[in-house]
Amino acid sequence: MKKSAQHRSWTRNLSLRSATAALAMAIVFALTVVTQSVQAQTFKVLHTFTGGTDGGLPVRGLTMDRAGNLYGTTVDGGYYGGDCANYGCGSAFKLVRSGSGWIFDTLYDFRGGYDGVHPSSRPVIGPDGSIYGTTYKGGMGTCDPYGDACGMVFKLTPPPVACKSALCGWNETVLYRFSGGSDGGSPSGDPIFDQAGSLYGTAENGGYGSGVVFKLTPSGGSWTESVLYAFPNNEQGPVFPGNGVIFDNSGNLIGVTEGGGGSYEGTLFELIPSQYGWNLSLLYQFNQLSGANPSGALVLDAAGTLYGTTSYEGASDCGTAYAFTPSGGGWNFSVLYNFAGGSPSCGPLGGLIMDAAGNLYGTTERTGAYQQGVVFKLTPVNGGWTYTSLHDFTGGADGSEPWSTLVLDAEGNLYGTTTIGAGQGCNGTGCGVVWEITP
Repeated sequence: MKKSAQHRSWTRNLSLRSATAALAMAIVFALTVVTQSVQAQTFKVLHTFTGGTDGGLPVRGLTMDRAGNLYGTTVDGGYYGGDCANYGCGSAFKLVRSGSGWIFDTLYDFRGGYDGVHPSSRPVIGPDGSIYGTTYKGGMGTCDPYGDACGMVFKLTPPPVACKSALCGWNETVLYRFSGGSDGGSPSGDPIFDQAGSLYGTAENGGYGSGVVFKLTPSGGSWTESVLYAFPNNEQGPVFPGNGVIFDNSGNLIGVTEGGGGSYEGTLFELIPSQYGWNLSLLYQFNQLSGANPSGALVLDAAGTLYGTTSYEGASDCGTAYAFTPSGGGWNFSVLYNFAGGSPSCGPLGGLIMDAAGNLYGTTERTGAYQQGVVFKLTPVNGGWTYTSLHDFTGGADGSEPWSTLVLDAEGNLYGTTTIGAGQGCNGTGCGVVWEITP
């Protein structure tokens, strides 16, 4: 059995802190080599995190607004104090293009307690232009053996008066604090909005013990939480929905669980609204050949095909990129690509994105020439898919272990983050970077 969803998504995240800096010396030579390659000429680091007030470990990746500004969150760094004295509570940040460079601005440093600890999603830009997200811890309740609280949903808004300096903090509003009971706990994955302005997301804990899909509805300046579905505490069914949900073309919610199913390798599920609530339909159970522990949000194309990734298993035991094609009221599953690498934890941990030509882009944790992760492209060719590595990370100045889902701008530039690497901060592993790849 592979690692459980909870272990994979956040306990393994926190295990970064116990890693050593042993790879640093070997990286120096590797970085010298890669900077001479064709791939590296298109690669640029936009910001290197220090683990201080700018944050550290930008696990989830980036979001881009219409003006081309980038937003993200870090798990650690920022404010050190209280229950965050060792690693920091995490932060939210913004990058604004300025000429040929970028200006980094810390929007908010989380303070722990009721203010939230460890942001667990990419910032999502809401209908009002504010950014929304979740923290995995902080707030209320108890959601693990260490006594950590159960997380919350937050909103960040710019100051009401125009800022007179380049760096301006934003204001936080807590929309909901999870208790870890029937309402859920430990939210993870990117939230989404419907046309009415309600927010939807997933939480890995609470409910019957295996997580929930929840909805927050705005009303009169406050938000009301409702649980759309609580996953039963049964390994044969879907458990631990840690990657958010998306709407399909019929208004149903579709998502993946990282655990559950006949082989406990994860599932694909659909929630269908009715006059009595939301009904779950189990669409697929992942297995050793299909790949295990589906990771990241799903992508839906215009034809209704779903695309995603798994972190483990598959033909090369390093995860897969897959597709679900609608057919006759059901779904046909296909593996687009089997990832290969020499590390036990090597496959994709983020989802895929698609460009206008139908190409797919993503990242892996530890494949590539230096086994520090890659940015890859999958191109549809004659009924199959061709794999191209756009950048092989070295663990040096370019960072290491990209876990994030990517962002693509109108010019075809790719943006993302690495979780660690680049420096000696964050317990010697490096605190990660924001990067850009130009075509």
